[in-house]
Amino acid sequence: MANLLDVNNLSISFTQYVQGLNRHDSKVISDLTIDINESEIVAVLGSSGSGKSLLAHSILGILPYNANVTGELKYKGNVLDQELKEKLRGKEICLIPQSVNFLDPLMKVGEQAIGECKDENEHDEKQKRQREIFERYGLDESVDDLYPFELSGGMARKVLLSTALIGDPDLLIADEPTPGLDAKSVEETIEDIRNLKNHGKGVLLITHEIDVALKTADRVAIFYSGYVIEINHVENFKNADNLLHPYTKALIDALPRNGFKLKEGVQPLEEVHGCPYYENCPIRLDKCENNIPKLEEHDGIMIRCFNFKEGNDES
Repeated sequence: MANLLDVNNLSISFTQYVQGLNRHDSKVISDLTIDINESEIVAVLGSSGSGKSLLAHSILGILPYNANVTGELKYKGNVLDQELKEKLRGKEICLIPQSVNFLDPLMKVGEQAIGECKDENEHDEKQKRQREIFERYGLDESVDDLYPFELSGGMARKVLLSTALIGDPDLLIADEPTPGLDAKSVEETIEDIRNLKNHGKGVLLITHEIDVALKTADRVAIFYSGYVIEINHVENFKNADNLLHPYTKALIDALPRNGFKLKEGVQPLEEVHGCPYYENCPIRLDKCENNIPKLEEHDGIMIRCFNFKEGNDES
């Protein structure tokens, strides 16, 4: 499989001014490293409001003006700078956005889904594909002439999903694509995303729904307090004993089917100086308090934890 997307040491913070002219930089994503191959689905799994969507917006180049970004993005081996992002988005790289506010309130959804076309032939081809995909999601022809405010929440999400699929992208970024959908539509969404993989496409699935991630992805990246702390193969999530990071184990143990075993503690809201899981970790070392472990490979699994460094050196 060829490498499609590389995200290396991505950090995102926002400059804010509080109490007059006092400048404050609020870091939301720290040292995020992840990759996606052709014919692969990688899920970024984390709690709601943890900043996962900023990864999608960074790849597409649609972060707000006060965002400060460090790190490197590559697409098919080329540095993904702002010029290339603008050239590729909506074409080779498509987004299923989390918010229905991405729909233009002044434009009928049928034409929005088709988008810009070079000529009449391209418009006709896209319109045919648009209608096929709309029908698949139970959106009949009357929906084409509706404005976004006339759609229910579930219908709007189906329109967003359909719009992304019409372009046949090489890389699809699906940002929380299933909330608000009925069970049948969720299964259809998962099937469509996996079908893209079967046609050589890469998918970045951003979600807080564990079951959606486990049913859809090949690998799952666990996002915690702005850091990716573990990237593991989806089959290992069937048993918490096959997982490495204590937070990942606790996350899977807390599922109802695994006895709903809850752990105390919450994710830190402010930037930390050591391991982000230090306060809640049952296997923490002294050096974890003031040192942040790197994301490193351990037997084919990526993990951010000093306990899995070779030799377990506590110096």
